[in-house]
Amino acid sequence: MTDNLKYIVQELNKEPFNKNLNLITCDSLEPIQLLQILNDVIAEIDERHQMDIRNESADQTFARIIDALRIFRFKPPSDPNHFETFKLGLVQGNKTTVYPILEWLLQKRPELKKRAYLARFLVKINIPAEIAQDEEVENLYIQYEEHIEEFKQVHKNVEAAKSASLPTGDIKKDIKAMQDEKEQLVRRVDRTKKRVQSFPNSASMLQLAQRLRLEKEHEAKISRQISDQRTVIQSCQSRAQRLNQQVKDMRQAAAGSTADGLIARLEEEKKINRYMVTEKLPAEIATEKRQVADLQKIASEPAMGQADLEQYRAKMREVNAEINQLIEKKMMAGDVRDDKASLFRQQASIVSRKKAAAAEALREAREELNRAEEELQARRATLEANRGQQGGGEEVLKEAQFREYVAKLRTKSTVYKEKKRLMNELIAENGILTRTLEILRQKEEAVKRQISQAEKRAGVSGYSDTQEQLEKVSKMMTQLNQKKGDTLEDMSRIIGELNKRVNEKKNELAPLIRELRPLREEAKKLQLEYDEKKSNYERQSAGVEEKRMKLEQEVKALREECQGEESRYAYMKGMLDILDTQHQRVQDELRAYKSQDPNDKKKPTLRDVFKKKIAEQENIGKSLREKQKAVRDAQQPAMKQVKMWSDLLRLMDCKIACQAKAEVAAEAGEYAGVTSLQENRLVL
Repeated sequence: MTDNLKYIVQELNKEPFNKNLNLITCDSLEPIQLLQILNDVIAEIDERHQMDIRNESADQTFARIIDALRIFRFKPPSDPNHFETFKLGLVQGNKTTVYPILEWLLQKRPELKKRAYLARFLVKINIPAEIAQDEEVENLYIQYEEHIEEFKQVHKNVEAAKSASLPTGDIKKDIKAMQDEKEQLVRRVDRTKKRVQSFPNSASMLQLAQRLRLEKEHEAKISRQISDQRTVIQSCQSRAQRLNQQVKDMRQAAAGSTADGLIARLEEEKKINRYMVTEKLPAEIATEKRQVADLQKIASEPAMGQADLEQYRAKMREVNAEINQLIEKKMMAGDVRDDKASLFRQQASIVSRKKAAAAEALREAREELNRAEEELQARRATLEANRGQQGGGEEVLKEAQFREYVAKLRTKSTVYKEKKRLMNELIAENGILTRTLEILRQKEEAVKRQISQAEKRAGVSGYSDTQEQLEKVSKMMTQLNQKKGDTLEDMSRIIGELNKRVNEKKNELAPLIRELRPLREEAKKLQLEYDEKKSNYERQSAGVEEKRMKLEQEVKALREECQGEESRYAYMKGMLDILDTQHQRVQDELRAYKSQDPNDKKKPTLRDVFKKKIAEQENIGKSLREKQKAVRDAQQPAMKQVKMWSDLLRLMDCKIACQAKAEVAAEAGEYAGVTSLQENRLVL
């Protein structure tokens, strides 16, 4: 605790607090003063908390400080009992509660300043559910969230720019080091010139050396150009390979495709997208909205206790029992065999489940495709950046190429608009056909009802349904047989193609396998060499780590010893200040007692003050002794008088009792002396 208090005092004495405290004055602070210091530290981190806590209530102060600590990510006790103790200690300004908070805030002050700055823009505003349902408020809140995301991106870019830029101090150090190196080189050149001038043919030798240096620089320049050209060639080759692969993929994708196939594929994709837009996504949105409404309703209600939960569970059990009873009644009231539409309902439910599963699989496949495309784009961007750093890369579009690209884009835009118009016409036509289909179905149902009534009148009920089912079964059998034949032919054709491809791949892979064998042997050798060097590195690393741990332990022990000595020094310094103050007081007293100056005599010394107090206490003691003597002298007569008064009271009580008995006897008459009544008995 002493080390923590010492750290707090040191930090509070620095800028910008300048509290000018020491261990004794800090430990003797009042609770309200300690809370004000805590508020000042929070206000230095976040300026919105700059205020005097005496101008607000204790609950407001606690709520404000807790909110600030929540933004700073300070973790208060999670246990309810400990949290109540923490709350009480913070409200009362308890040292055991405030000191750890102060130490934590002072240790992380730069980080907390940044977090407080970000919290002003990133902590979202809580809007009540009834207000958030307004369309205008919802649009504003969406814009607010978009601005928050934009602020995050801008702040991230700023931080990246700050980290990427070199500090001014490092640049100055580099400049100074370069200047020192330049001076050393100048001195070395001067010494070399002086040494060379002693030779007879020094001028010709210098010219030859200069020519040699120029030739070496020219050779290095040519080597760099060769390396750049090789890099450009490699990038062009890789680009050509990538384009060839794309052409090959496009040819494979276009192989066997016709206009009808493309139209059928587009129609299938259109049906899938329509199902996703009209059925699946609205159902998911409705489900999410219901869940959000339930969560908002739960959040708006007060907290429930165990009794409320038991009540809701009982209601749930009652509702489930009622549902089960209704299901049993429905099953008992109707016969499954009489429900002609049950078969179609089951088929429709199976088809709907399959459709939902296929749509979910399609959604997952599209998400995976999007992720793969994003990863591909990122890797391409990284590859192009690396190529750009190495001097290669693709060329930038020129003006003519860009115009050609814009013309192609306009042509595609016109085609897109035409296709969109056709798609809208198809959608409208589809709506008309859907409505026509519904009308025809209604008419079909009416005709079926008429046929059913006619069959009932003729005594052959269900004949048409049976006939329809038999026709469907025969049709399904025909289709199934046809599919079986097609499947067998496809399987035989696919097996032949697979065998052919396997043989082709074997022939293609044979030379690669022959080339791979020596590479495997070389890889084994490299692996052995790698394992050996890795083991050597691990041994060296273990030794270095052991030495580092020993040094850290020694440094830790020395730091603890240093901290102990510093705390002892602070304590001795405080005691020395106290003794100096007392010694100064004693010197002043002696100087005033021995001084002959009348001005010093006028000032009251401690000797005079204590003499005066002693005299006053002696006078008080003397007056108290006189009072004690007077009380002792009056004690005997007072005791006698108390005894006489007590005897008089007893005598009066006796007279009152006798008078009461006399009155009772006068009222009773001849039975006054009878105290009890008994029956006469004959004893044999």
